[in-house]
Amino acid sequence: MRRGSALLCLVLLTGCGTGPSLENRGAVTASPGDSKHLTIGSAGFTESDLLAQMYAQLLDQAGYKTSMLTVANRELYEPALESGQIDVVPEYAATFADWLNAKTHGAGAPPVGSPDLATTMKALRSLATPRGLTVLDPGRAVDQNAFAVTAAYARQHHLKTLSDLGASHLPVRLAAGDECVQRPYCEPGLKKTYGIDITGVDPKGVGTTQAKRAVQSGQDQMVLTTTTDATLDEFGLVLLADDKHLQNADYIVPVVNRSRAGSEGVTKALGKLNDVLTTADLASMNQQVDSWRRLPADVARTYLKDKGLLK
Repeated sequence: MRRGSALLCLVLLTGCGTGPSLENRGAVTASPGDSKHLTIGSAGFTESDLLAQMYAQLLDQAGYKTSMLTVANRELYEPALESGQIDVVPEYAATFADWLNAKTHGAGAPPVGSPDLATTMKALRSLATPRGLTVLDPGRAVDQNAFAVTAAYARQHHLKTLSDLGASHLPVRLAAGDECVQRPYCEPGLKKTYGIDITGVDPKGVGTTQAKRAVQSGQDQMVLTTTTDATLDEFGLVLLADDKHLQNADYIVPVVNRSRAGSEGVTKALGKLNDVLTTADLASMNQQVDSWRRLPADVARTYLKDKGLLK
């Protein structure tokens, strides 16, 4: 199913434009559209599938007819969003802002995403609007990079935050992606912002089973993962709070094609998630799909009904 959807999008993209022309991108003045048939995009991983399913079910209840399209590559689904082949997609504020910034100003452009949500949203909207995209309000849920240690290690050294770890002066070998040695949110940031003594980076990937097992066994002391990682308990791991806000504001935001889905009806339907969906909720739903093998559509429906958002 997923492979077929991605292939469909690839076929469609070969003959389509990519949104407003360059000469018109400074002033997108078309009225917000309200198409009753909307395509919801997913980036093809568990959390994106869950968010897309929740968007679709909320829009269905609001009187729209929806279909799903999975495209695992932002280089493909973002142009499809601009052109209206995809109408709504879940995104991450800081990451998407930096991606659009690089697309607009070049790969060497300074990042515009930051730990401050208001600053990040302002930058994101200024980049999205000329492309015919509207970024809806973020809610409470955020999927940021995060760092975990074993619960036993945290208890032994009285650690609750990354500041605690820095103050402990403990030598720390970090399981992460190999790019961690250069990324400002990873090894350099941990050293500069928190004073953590990173003795080396063990290149086992971000939040992979291999990386978590390395920390569980004591081979490494800390692992780079995400705030919505659903499997930490299985490895006896706990997150250390990013108390000095090293990580960017990757709050979850719906992004819509303004000319097709920029209406108040779409905004109101999707906005219902803002008051209820939390980071912990997402982690729990991820676990139900990844560990319990439940279908994203079923997990999404149960959650929305439990929260009183679906009849």
